[in-house]
Amino acid sequence: MPSFIDTRSVPHSALNMYKIIADVEQYPQYLPLCEALIVKSREQRRGKDILIADMTVAYKVVRETYSSRVVLDRQKYRVFVESITGPFHHLDNRWTIKEVSANSCEVEFFIDYEFKSRPLQLLMGSMFDYAFHKFSDAFVARAEEVYGKAS
Repeated sequence: MPSFIDTRSVPHSALNMYKIIADVEQYPQYLPLCEALIVKSREQRRGKDILIADMTVAYKVVRETYSSRVVLDRQKYRVFVESITGPFHHLDNRWTIKEVSANSCEVEFFIDYEFKSRPLQLLMGSMFDYAFHKFSDAFVARAEEVYGKAS
């Protein structure tokens, strides 16, 4: 089962980074492989937003859509994602943001996944690994676009 973890210091506040990561509707604008994302439902439970979203990932001629449950915990600056349907046997994705100072934070991105079929794993696995290495960069670049470069 492939997994990936990346932790980095970011020159933006924890709240601002949380807002970037939690704004899933904007992912198709800047996130590698994300061709489309549609939020099908949104509800609040115990102070957390819970979304059901369909995400379409694409690379060359390969296109897959899967549904996920996304839990947005603004109080703790955490985002949890788990697949519900689609090509994954399982997909567990977590973002944890820790405030370091008023203008900086530490962002941890973790993902663990397994495709349902071995051929799909062979076909898309290396592409996903490459994209996951670029995810943190994409979110930091998005923060710079929205909030400006840190001085």
